[in-house]
Amino acid sequence: MHSDENPGSFSSIQDDRNEGAGGDLRDASQSPRSSIDVSIIVVSYNTREMTLECLRSIIAETTQVEYEVLFIDNCSTDGSFDAVHDEFGDDSRFYLVLADENLGFAGANNVLAESAKGKYLLLLNPDTVVLDRAIEELLEFAEENPKNGIWGGRTVFADGSLNPTSCWGPFTLWSEFCRSFGLRAMFPESLIFNPRSYGRWQRDSIREVGIVTGCFFLMRIEDWNALGGFDPEFFMYGEEADLCMRGIRRGMRPIVTPNATIIHHGGASEPIQVDKMVRLHDANVRLFRRHFSDLGFRFAFLTMRFGILLRSIVVSIRNGIRRRPIGNNWSCLWQRRNEWTRGAVGRKLGPSE
Repeated sequence: MHSDENPGSFSSIQDDRNEGAGGDLRDASQSPRSSIDVSIIVVSYNTREMTLECLRSIIAETTQVEYEVLFIDNCSTDGSFDAVHDEFGDDSRFYLVLADENLGFAGANNVLAESAKGKYLLLLNPDTVVLDRAIEELLEFAEENPKNGIWGGRTVFADGSLNPTSCWGPFTLWSEFCRSFGLRAMFPESLIFNPRSYGRWQRDSIREVGIVTGCFFLMRIEDWNALGGFDPEFFMYGEEADLCMRGIRRGMRPIVTPNATIIHHGGASEPIQVDKMVRLHDANVRLFRRHFSDLGFRFAFLTMRFGILLRSIVVSIRNGIRRRPIGNNWSCLWQRRNEWTRGAVGRKLGPSE
């Protein structure tokens, strides 16, 4: 789904917090926010068992602050909503929504944010597990560093090893050149050729960053509303980068702390690699168009196209030599270029946006 499509409809189910199945979302403006510290939004899509583990971990590790969980299922086919409703439907802290169609990550978060009552808004992926009071630690960190405006934590894999995707450096023309021509893949720990990954930094210290990713992303609800939440142009991927970039224009400084650590399995809702690559490149094209100068966008867009074509040719040549050829995802991506290049047309953000 993209910005020119209908944002979709939904059914809300939670007897003691709205009118029941098919009822409208509650109106947060009619309820006081002061009693709730944080509204936790979880958007689920075909991750039933991971989602249940995530929600259980919220309850187990969040005992010292007042919170609500705003949960939406994006039209899963694995019984996610029924499983969540059966286990958490009687908990007054939970507000459950079943979407009639897949609203995407951005659209689903925007829908639930309208109902949030908390002072803070926390976006939490369903394929995460909260560890060691991580939500409370992140809230304390935000209170201690109020001027930053966007806060995140540290993510690890299930075995405890670092998952570095909790944050990224800013997008630049140089970082896109390095990514497109494979320099990032060749030198993954290089600050020069992979600047957005911050080299060998283990996310073990407090640091201001370019982008806090949406798997564990905290903002004040008033700042979220002032920025208009996620831009509906984005469906999945890129929306938090766009929001951080818009926030930075207004003086925010995204920052992460290692004291708030969660498990993030990653990629659970999108198992087909080429589909993920298409969505990622589509998001990047839209980001570059919105935030780069006209000349910068042309450079980044052409670099991306040429880099993908070059990689598809290289893999094809290697497959012709090898006895055991590998799948050529780059060739598939190039063949599907109409899907990820359509975002090149659209408006640029103004100086005050």
